[in-house]
Amino acid sequence: MTRVDQGVKDSITAPTGNSGNEPPPALGLVGWLRWTWRQLTSMKTALVLLFLLALGAVPGSLIPQTPIDPIKVSDFLAAHKTLGPLYDKLGLFDVYKSAWFSAIYLLLFISLIGCVVPRLSVYFKALRSRPPKPPRNLNRLPGYQSFEVDSPGDVLEVAKRELKRRRFRVESYDGAVAAERGYLREAGNLLFHFSLIVALVGIAWGSLFGYHGTVLVVVGNGFSNSVAQYDDFTPGRAFTGDADLPPFSLTVKDFQVRFQEDGPQKGAARSFKAQLAYQATPDAPEKSYLLEVNHPLKLDGSNVFLLGHGYAPRVTVRDGQGNVAFSGPAPFLPQDANFSSFGVIKAPDARPKTLGFEGYFLPTAVIGQQGPVSVFPDSLNPALVMTGYYGRPQPETGKPESVYQLDKTKLTQFTQNGDKWRFQLAPGQSVALPDKSGSITFNGYSRWVKLQISHTPGTNLALAGILLAILGLMASLFVHPRRTWVRVRETDGRTVVEVAGLDRGLERGLGDEIDAIVKALRKQEQV
Repeated sequence: MTRVDQGVKDSITAPTGNSGNEPPPALGLVGWLRWTWRQLTSMKTALVLLFLLALGAVPGSLIPQTPIDPIKVSDFLAAHKTLGPLYDKLGLFDVYKSAWFSAIYLLLFISLIGCVVPRLSVYFKALRSRPPKPPRNLNRLPGYQSFEVDSPGDVLEVAKRELKRRRFRVESYDGAVAAERGYLREAGNLLFHFSLIVALVGIAWGSLFGYHGTVLVVVGNGFSNSVAQYDDFTPGRAFTGDADLPPFSLTVKDFQVRFQEDGPQKGAARSFKAQLAYQATPDAPEKSYLLEVNHPLKLDGSNVFLLGHGYAPRVTVRDGQGNVAFSGPAPFLPQDANFSSFGVIKAPDARPKTLGFEGYFLPTAVIGQQGPVSVFPDSLNPALVMTGYYGRPQPETGKPESVYQLDKTKLTQFTQNGDKWRFQLAPGQSVALPDKSGSITFNGYSRWVKLQISHTPGTNLALAGILLAILGLMASLFVHPRRTWVRVRETDGRTVVEVAGLDRGLERGLGDEIDAIVKALRKQEQV
């Protein structure tokens, strides 16, 4: 065996630090924490968390939510005996306050901070560093030109001035000039990620301390800013009740609407506005405000928006004993562009039978092939077309009911001569109910407006984050880091000037810039 063979044999049989049979050393607590932190702060994890956040918001739009519509949640639980309790345990009836959604939100927040903060130190270090020395072989770079000169003269000084004019940061080396620009690209990237943090903070601030709700107010009636008076109310997680609501009140004095009366867009709304009288506090003087679309009333950090409008027929219902069982306006909800509005009237206190009615209010009623319909949204020929029901008095259960739906499970429809009984009334008309069960009078109609009151304290911060994200994204897309070198060297008694460039992004325009720099240097040489 030769000495070489013996050396090879010794190298094969010699023991190493890990023979392959021994397990790797344990990471330990610190090692596992470090590994977990690296995984959490990676860009891939941030993208996954962002996707999970969007995916987690889907049930919030498909499944009824308790803060928005508790009645639908109760109906869902009653209709789905197995699925309902499972959804409740998973927090799907209140997605945005569930533990798992909050965990995704917080992990995304931490991941973004972990991505941005370490890169800030790297970026500031790069800002303080000098442009690198020119490589040995400049001719291998994508942008390269060279030319001969009689003597080096002031070539490097001219190169420095030209590069500074082109917004390069310049550094001199022995026989060469190095230049670099495009630092704003990484700054834009960091700004984009930082802006996401700002937007998340703004959204979290608004969701914690904000609220929004809607209320339907009949013209002539008022509203006080308390939770009990909202039709639906969605509080923030840190909302504690009426104590957090500004103590304002308002009254809808008048509502005006104008529709297109002719042409292909006949019936389209051209303007609608509500005249309000409001008080910022109970002791404040009453003021007036003309509420219009996109012109909200601002009160102590809350905004009052005008969302919609409709009709509320004024009806008086008398029971079989001649007593008034219901009197007042009943808001009906529009079903089409001509404001054919559906609604119900409930008289549970009527005796000896409870009474209920459902049907349509038609602003401009005509008799069509399928019965009465509305042909124009304004009230040119109003009519009330309804069906009546009766039933035995029922004990009150305390369960909330929708004012826009009539529970007919324990009611019977009125009939007359064996047919289902329906009636149509014009303003001022009355009709007696079958079997001497009472009467109903159509007194007229009022209009109603739907208002949204919202308080979102983090809106401006979230908007600033979005604007910063756009600026950062633009810098990342349109700023291209570029390095350029100019070197003067002697080769076989000849003086050669080399100009080379390297674009770390798109190479678009690199050749043109090298041509311009060479042209400036040649022009100086000719002078």
